[in-house]
Amino acid sequence: MINILAVVIGGGLGSLARYATSNFMAARYGADFPLGTLAVNIAGCFIIGLFMTLSTERLLINPVWRLVVAVGFLGGLTTFSSFSYETIRLLQHDTARALLNMGLNVVAGLFSTWLGITVARVF
Repeated sequence: MINILAVVIGGGLGSLARYATSNFMAARYGADFPLGTLAVNIAGCFIIGLFMTLSTERLLINPVWRLVVAVGFLGGLTTFSSFSYETIRLLQHDTARALLNMGLNVVAGLFSTWLGITVARVF
């Protein structure tokens, strides 16, 4: 039960941070380009790289904190950070699988978004 609560709390905070960042960026710089999404994706990638490296290689922390930060907060903030971290880890061991992961996520993600838009417009 503690693991679920950790993810819920972290996810709520991450989602709130994403919402606030997107609103701030749109108000400050306009909404013509998704700067808020770009900002949270870049920040999330930095945070997951820093946090996961520190928590798995340098520091002894309770695994629940990994759930709060990496799964919950960063999952609510952006899933791009998970994609980025996992791809970097693949690049360290298997370049072909890393490239496949990148290609599939980008192409399939864009296609799925287009398909969802298309289906929504039909109904």
